[in-house]
Amino acid sequence: MGDPVSWFLIRSGWQVVSSDGRELGRVDEVAGDEGVDIFDGLAVAASALGKPRYVPAEQVGMIEQGVVHLTITQAEYEGLGEYLEPATNVSIEPDDHRGIGEHLGAGLHEIESKIEPPEKHAHPINLWRRLWLYFRRGRLD
Repeated sequence: MGDPVSWFLIRSGWQVVSSDGRELGRVDEVAGDEGVDIFDGLAVAASALGKPRYVPAEQVGMIEQGVVHLTITQAEYEGLGEYLEPATNVSIEPDDHRGIGEHLGAGLHEIESKIEPPEKHAHPINLWRRLWLYFRRGRLD
């Protein structure tokens, strides 16, 4: 085994291995917030166009250059759910406070306060995104 490295270094295409030593697939995505050092988990694809599974951070063991070791067996990995891309955040802010808003006054502000952004939920990765992730990994099956 190599020297352990931080989750910050995990890249798409790294090998993922179970606790019983079996190769499970490759990293597609790393879920987390580097700004506040929160590692959430990994999206791991077993084949080129296969739907990636979500591996929570609690099930990630040692990380070394190019390889992520899980603390679960292959059978436990196969029981994990599909990775869902996070919901989109919508934030609408004006460039400035001038223009038509000044002329309409409070009436416009009342209307704006009633507008709600569209609901966005976590969703499965579609075929085109899986293709893009496959080519980003840069490997052939």
